[in-house]
Amino acid sequence: MMPADQTSAWAGGVAPPRFVGGNQVHLLQGGDELFPRMRSAIQAATHEVWFATYIFHTDDAARGLADALSAAARRGVAVHVVVDGFGSMATLATLREWLAGDGVRLEVFRPLDRWYAWLQPGQLRRLHQKLCVVDQAVAFVGGVNIIDDRHDLNHGWTEAPRLDFAVEVSGPLAAQVHAVTRAMWARARLGHAWRDEVRQLARSAAPVDQTLRLLRRLRATRMPDGDEGDDDLRPVLAALVVRDNLRQRRAIERSYIEAIAAARTQVDIAVPYFYPGRAFRRTLRRAARRGVAVRLLLQGKADYRIALLAARALYDELRGHGVRIYEYTPAFLHAKVAVVDDDWATVGSSNIDPLSLLLNLEANVVVQDADFARDLRQRFEAAVAVSIEVTGAPVKRGWRGWAQRGLVAWMATIYLRVAGITGRY
Repeated sequence: MMPADQTSAWAGGVAPPRFVGGNQVHLLQGGDELFPRMRSAIQAATHEVWFATYIFHTDDAARGLADALSAAARRGVAVHVVVDGFGSMATLATLREWLAGDGVRLEVFRPLDRWYAWLQPGQLRRLHQKLCVVDQAVAFVGGVNIIDDRHDLNHGWTEAPRLDFAVEVSGPLAAQVHAVTRAMWARARLGHAWRDEVRQLARSAAPVDQTLRLLRRLRATRMPDGDEGDDDLRPVLAALVVRDNLRQRRAIERSYIEAIAAARTQVDIAVPYFYPGRAFRRTLRRAARRGVAVRLLLQGKADYRIALLAARALYDELRGHGVRIYEYTPAFLHAKVAVVDDDWATVGSSNIDPLSLLLNLEANVVVQDADFARDLRQRFEAAVAVSIEVTGAPVKRGWRGWAQRGLVAWMATIYLRVAGITGRY
């Protein structure tokens, strides 16, 4: 693994993750484990709650969290919530009704409430983070949207819960989550109320100071320095890695690549949307060729057919170099996690596809801790045990396979060009 105290820049000028010690990190599986812990933390809040999510639905699970946020605001806690304008578009009216009048400050990131909003630049770059931080003391980071585990937006209700993960963090890392979540809320606020902000700055007695304060609120990628005790690596060493469209465009991707490149024995990755770029695939192939056991757990029960097609277009390439691929079929797969060797693990919101790695705002926690890695790998093993391994001879040889791979690559390229992304992926 890369040394925790490495401070030199990564390839491409991306700064390495800033690890801090003294954290408690607990792995949570799905909303069934996450939502009760999140509600308890919000109910115990005394000062502030910052909350960011892609989807905030209107089922009973979501209503319980909305009620907890409203109750906290009524007792004087400063509650700030930001949701994505596309992910929560269908439920936004209900969410506004639930939170109205209680003092919750709700913002929408890039809203799509008018037809011409779809034509504005940057609308394909969505807020995909799932973050909650309470009193800068406890934070939640992961891939779990605010929706029941058995409720799928495209397929309705299912018997088995989707496979998904988050982490609960207490300690110095919570301050970093606070900085990012607050910046996301401020960006959403400024995005639709910039005229009011400019007028307030102009009328201010100290416009320069006000402007500097506003810019500091928007700087999501600058993490707080933390306490003097950060050099103490007990009990858990962890870092928050974010992907934005400012200074940290490739941070999550580089975090994966560096960990896989340094792997000695084993790489396990679970992700629903898998269509990595050339550098990522090359790193996986090289790891497998040098004897590292590389396993991918991907979706077998598709929520979006095009996503399944994209992943399967890469099966032959990766399997030909020794990568083992499993498809998870008991339920929908939504987990975005990885374990490398015995002491590196990540849990977060980022898929391994162009949307997450190049467009969306994402957040992952990287943990360097043997106990945490062991816990996550045990969950991974349990999922693999009920999955189907992709075996047998390649089924997409010849012109059919070439056509499928070409179609997927062409669609990805067009999408990225529309979003303003140029260059090779």
